[in-house]
Amino acid sequence: MKRLWFILLMLPVPAGLRAQVDEHSNLVYNPSFEEYVQCPRIVDAYGVLTIVDAWFQPTRGSADYYNVCGTRECGVPKNKLGEQSPHSGSGYCGIYCSKTHYREYLQTQLIRPLLKGRTYRIQYYVSLSEYSSGAVATLGALFTNEMLRDTTWGVLMHKEYRQLTPKIVQTIATYYEPQVVNDYDNVLADTKKWQLISGTFKAAGGELFLTIGNFLPVEQSNLTDIDSLTYLLPGAYYYIDDVELVCLDCSEEDYLDDEFVDEDNYAEYEVGSTFILRNIFFDFDRTTLLQQSYVELRNLLNLLNTYPKMRIEVGGHTDGKGSVEYNKKLSENRARNVVNYLISKGIEPRRLQYKGYGKSKPIAPNDTDEGRSLNRRVEIKILYM
Repeated sequence: MKRLWFILLMLPVPAGLRAQVDEHSNLVYNPSFEEYVQCPRIVDAYGVLTIVDAWFQPTRGSADYYNVCGTRECGVPKNKLGEQSPHSGSGYCGIYCSKTHYREYLQTQLIRPLLKGRTYRIQYYVSLSEYSSGAVATLGALFTNEMLRDTTWGVLMHKEYRQLTPKIVQTIATYYEPQVVNDYDNVLADTKKWQLISGTFKAAGGELFLTIGNFLPVEQSNLTDIDSLTYLLPGAYYYIDDVELVCLDCSEEDYLDDEFVDEDNYAEYEVGSTFILRNIFFDFDRTTLLQQSYVELRNLLNLLNTYPKMRIEVGGHTDGKGSVEYNKKLSENRARNVVNYLISKGIEPRRLQYKGYGKSKPIAPNDTDEGRSLNRRVEIKILYM
């Protein structure tokens, strides 16, 4: 009977499944936005970025995706918010960066955590939409250990909460300090050519998420009027392409498997065993997979590609809230969407089954938020090796 090792947390896949990484490798998944779930169809002012593999938005600001396969609104080179050919490939993303308090950001999980004391270079290309009503300078790249999430429409800020009294909570917000920020005097005003933003920094250690955007208020962003702009958009809107992060002084020893293996995060499985995909995310009460799920799904995809005879069941589970019938349908649709993602990436449908268990198999009490969170899960059962 075959046995295998598979990781459950947001860490690199173990030996045999892990992509080879050296000091010259890009640590960003899908760096030029070429991989996607479906072709973009609409630019939605209140939308959520869900169709670009590995990339998502940390706030309510709606980042946009463009591709040559898209509709007229979000096509390439011409689209609803301007006209530009990709720096490379067939797609790119777009975000608002200033003029008003409104902001949009792009976020992604890195291939592996950054190493303490090592020097990294981050670079990406930007192009100002000619429909903008101004240009700014201070686009930055922020690296954090944790995923950033906020419900704001404005500048993404670091927030601390202090309980002053049982009924009063104080919120203290401070500006993030990106490790790399484009120079204040270098206004990013070119609408024809792509401009390179590049810089180096030393990692504090453990950074796993990259967020791109403007982290400064308007008065600190060097907002500049440009005569050639059409002023059709209420802000400075930039296309983003070809994001690259490399380590400049890492050695081969830094990338030895043992440096990243924590045996507590691995479990051994065989036919008939089940394991939980702990980092699969859906909007509340929705069935659409969020792109924060990409790394976990990629690990599962690598596993299935490594073992081409493996067959699995994807099981959806909910917490105890809601009716039996409603939760069964919700969990089934979520499991089906995981299966559909795997099929879209080339896994044969005959290798995949899905089933919704609703709230029938809790693994924790449903009387606490923590327990309900554990019960809302996706499980994989190995049917055949």
